[in-house]
Amino acid sequence: MVISDRHKSTPAPSIFSSSFATRIFSDVAGDITIVVDGESFLLHKFPLVARCGKIRKMVAEMKESSSNLSHTELRDFPGGSPTFELAMKFCYGINFEITISNVVALRCAASYLEMTEDFKEENLISRAEIYLEQVAFRCLEKSVEVLCSCEMLYPQDIAETANIPERCVEAIAVNACREQLVLGLSRLNRGCESEELTQEDCQEWWIQDLSALRIDYYARVVSAMARTGLRSESVITSLMHYAQESLKGIRDCQERTKLDSCAIENEQRNVVEAIVSLFPNDKVPMSFLFGMLRVGITIDVANSCRLELERRIAQQLETVSLDDLLIPVVREGDSMYDVDTVHRIIVCFLKKIEEEEEHEVDDCCYENETDNLNESTCHSSLLKVGRIMDAYLAEIAPDPCLSLHKFTALLEILPDYARVMDDGLYRAIDMFLKGHPSMNEQECKSLCKFIDTRKLSQEACNHAAQNDRLPLQMVVRVLYSEQLRMKDVMSGESGEGLLLSSQKLSSGNPSGAVSPRATYAALRRENRELKLEISRVRVRLSELEKEQVLMKQGMIEKSGHGGTLLTSLSKGIGKISIFGGGPTEEKRRKAIRKSRSRFENKASRKQTESMF
Repeated sequence: MVISDRHKSTPAPSIFSSSFATRIFSDVAGDITIVVDGESFLLHKFPLVARCGKIRKMVAEMKESSSNLSHTELRDFPGGSPTFELAMKFCYGINFEITISNVVALRCAASYLEMTEDFKEENLISRAEIYLEQVAFRCLEKSVEVLCSCEMLYPQDIAETANIPERCVEAIAVNACREQLVLGLSRLNRGCESEELTQEDCQEWWIQDLSALRIDYYARVVSAMARTGLRSESVITSLMHYAQESLKGIRDCQERTKLDSCAIENEQRNVVEAIVSLFPNDKVPMSFLFGMLRVGITIDVANSCRLELERRIAQQLETVSLDDLLIPVVREGDSMYDVDTVHRIIVCFLKKIEEEEEHEVDDCCYENETDNLNESTCHSSLLKVGRIMDAYLAEIAPDPCLSLHKFTALLEILPDYARVMDDGLYRAIDMFLKGHPSMNEQECKSLCKFIDTRKLSQEACNHAAQNDRLPLQMVVRVLYSEQLRMKDVMSGESGEGLLLSSQKLSSGNPSGAVSPRATYAALRRENRELKLEISRVRVRLSELEKEQVLMKQGMIEKSGHGGTLLTSLSKGIGKISIFGGGPTEEKRRKAIRKSRSRFENKASRKQTESMF
């Protein structure tokens, strides 16, 4: 029986709270008053001491001290006065319903009052445990609700003494894996009947429920799911949904200062750091990684968290988009975009490429199809990143606040073989010169030295030759390279020039004492550089073929006797091909012409290079 007395300005007489208690105990006055959270309950000692060990000890202490005081207060009672009232109803034998919302509070209150089997069979602890085991822990949704009720319980650590959160976490993980298994079996039974149903099944309904958990409980749940074998795709989807729900309303620094939301910012920082630590080993969507990185920069997460995000991004940098790399800067007075973060990401990417190449050298002692495939994949990733970085450099170059030092650091970080053509690099440098007109000639020269004029297309060379922003030395280099290119093409030395350039690239260590591993790595680098040279030659050939078609059309339109002229012109241009063949006598004459022209070209090159 529960007798409740709510104190107001003047004390009011206590009354029985139910008709059952009024009928049975109407002629029996209460002999003990217990105060919980400021609310007084006038009760009877006998039904309480029969089930509550704590109250029995309190009454015994009062009796030993010969104290007539029958007024006591229970501090920090789990669940407060509503839960105490339910516990007293249980002591008086009044029926009430144990539910998902009150079972945790009742279990903790029973432990607080020491309502064990030592005092009465089927006591409140036993009743609450039966409900947890037979009802709550057998259903994922109910387990999540129980875990949420643990968060709201005060004091917060009292649920841990009963080991309720840990059991809830294990129950959620086991039920999620069971759901996954049932879903997989249903797909096998159904086969490929309907793609729509399969897509609906892929959306686990419990992901929405987990977003209601506090971050510490959520982290424990995800860790338990990973241990029990839940699919990493489901874990990543849950992490993305939880982050989306928990990190809403991220403001800039000024707005957050106005709102005085330091506590919210700390909570969001804990969320970001916890989610990053929960990432599985599988690939995480790039957009999600960059979103977390932007949020982490905004709220200033720990350096270890930022470095982990940057490392994750570097692992799949070839799939990045330009918009992802354009990370805004939070601090005022700096450049528009966070180029330092991008620089660190590129460093991590190049380190990954280097480790993969070293691993291939250690595992393989000879070339085979698998090794060539791995190398081509690695090289393809590097070329993609080179194209992305050229677009990124062109995007940030017009920023007047971008310093020359940071821009140069991004220019020189990628190796030469990361670019087949330097057109994108030339465009970025040209835009930087346009956006920074106050640069002196020496600074302009320091930028232009990164451009390889031999890797510029015909269109880029034409533009550079007429570009007033470039230093004169750069324009001369472009014209000189174009002249040498035309001489090589017209003399048929493209193929031989390719071999000579490859020999120059591969001659790095004159010493003969080289380990087999270093020799093999050098051969692989030479092979990669030869492939790049072949790609460049193919680009040149395609440009020349287009020019040949245009020349033919122009000659036909301007000359009435174009047949003889076009025939002789096509014979001359036909010598450009580096893959063609002919009679033995013609090859001999061509070799004599090559040797004579080679010596003439070398002499002219030395004379011209001495000018610069």
